[in-house]
Amino acid sequence: MKKFYILLLILTTQFTFAQIRFQNIPENAIYPESKAVETITATIPYQGYEETQAYFGQGEYEIFLDNLDGVLDKPIIILDGFDPGDARDINGLYASLSFDGQNMADILRNEGFDIVILNAPVYNTGGKDIDGGADYIQRNAMVLIAMIQKLNADKVGNEELVVLGPSMGGLIARYGLAYMEANSLDAETRLYISFDSPHRGANIPISLQYLINYFAIQVGDATAQQVVDQLLNSPAAKEMLLDHLKGHLLAGSDFEQDPTKVLPLGAPGFRNEFQAELEALGFPSSVRNVTMINGSGNGTTTGSPGATVVDTNLTIDALTNIDVALKFTPPTNQTNTVTDLTVFFAGIPVNTYATTSQSPSTSAGLDSSPGGTGSISDALGDGGGNQVLIDFINALQQDLYSFIPTMSSLAIDNPDWYATPNLANSPFVNVFIQNTNEDHVTVTAASAQFALDEIRNGTIGISENQLNNQFVLSQNPVSSNIVIAIPKNSLNTQVTTSVFSITGQKLMQQTWNTPQGEISWNQNLSSGIYLLKIDNGISTQTIKVVVQ
Repeated sequence: MKKFYILLLILTTQFTFAQIRFQNIPENAIYPESKAVETITATIPYQGYEETQAYFGQGEYEIFLDNLDGVLDKPIIILDGFDPGDARDINGLYASLSFDGQNMADILRNEGFDIVILNAPVYNTGGKDIDGGADYIQRNAMVLIAMIQKLNADKVGNEELVVLGPSMGGLIARYGLAYMEANSLDAETRLYISFDSPHRGANIPISLQYLINYFAIQVGDATAQQVVDQLLNSPAAKEMLLDHLKGHLLAGSDFEQDPTKVLPLGAPGFRNEFQAELEALGFPSSVRNVTMINGSGNGTTTGSPGATVVDTNLTIDALTNIDVALKFTPPTNQTNTVTDLTVFFAGIPVNTYATTSQSPSTSAGLDSSPGGTGSISDALGDGGGNQVLIDFINALQQDLYSFIPTMSSLAIDNPDWYATPNLANSPFVNVFIQNTNEDHVTVTAASAQFALDEIRNGTIGISENQLNNQFVLSQNPVSSNIVIAIPKNSLNTQVTTSVFSITGQKLMQQTWNTPQGEISWNQNLSSGIYLLKIDNGISTQTIKVVVQ
């Protein structure tokens, strides 16, 4: 039995490496030359839901000046995402912007922009140890506010800031900017870019949560329990996860499921409270809000509801083996066993553990919904040389799961996580979205172009909000059709759309009479970048279009 419990400890320890993958650093990433890391402390304290007093948050930052004049005059803040234990440092955050042998930060610095990386470290404040990368989103937002105020005081000239928030960083940015606006604090910020951020919650398969927690509890090892406490039970995870094991535990037990709690439930005292607070603040109205996401925009799923993740027998030694079966949460309004574990010693079952999940009547389970994906094998470090883990990974029937559902990253309030999103219902005025589900916070050439265009447009004079952001592209890059979303309350008797080359040559034009919902315009343009001009007879709007 001892070797079995050692296995459990190994599995739990390996799961800690999953957190690094919550914000992807691509292969052959381009790292900066680090010079001077500084510390910044919030001037506004925050008291968490389970805290007895308020604490001042801390961050660390580094300024990478532009490669033209080396003067801090066009700051762009890049925020940290969910990163327990500060496994991804400032250089790693910079490198995460790499794509196709390039780095978006390098491109911007070559064009005169200054990159400011704001990391959430592990620190002690007021006698309390805080893991910044997994701390309350609100307290990290207070650190961002201090960073914004410092940059606005130190910068040369009047250029307004840009804030790019990958993953949880997008929530920190949204909360911070909206808080400043609500409290009459001038952010001097023109653009907020959310990057696959969980505006309506994140997902880690509840079957995995149950399994990891069970391993930790049954081993009884202090280090294993610390893994659960610092990751799944961290303030940030409890604020973001739509379905959290804490919501399902039997009273008086730290691992058994309450059989009456099978529908998705967030962490008590955290999830609903945070979402209500976020919704009450809303989005900053004085800032241009755009998003780039990794989830599919056409309903493409990540596997299928109720799919078997793994169903295998793992041999521990000559006397010990374990049956492990995990499933995705089920189809709409159905129930299934998501975690099923049986331990055998000398062929005799000596321990069992099973949990059940039910999907609501409005949607199938989150695990297979369209969204930016997480990977189980990546989370396990591809086995880390441990043969039992390697056997487990080789037995996986479903490796990817939906980590940030498309509806969440678009901040669309729709109870059906599988519906094709209506971008007119999103609060973002411009959206980058594709037809496939990609690894969470993966930068591609197309998404980098979207972000670069948004950042540059504030300085080169191409306006994209002359119609109060009335029109948005449903997908950018576009494929066979240019689809333009029209808000429900829009009154357009006639709309003329035109496509120009970057050099100004008119390539296409069409007039639409009383369009409603959306305009779908067939195109056969060559791959490249074009300008889409929209004229409703009152004013015009120009949007850069990327054709794949």
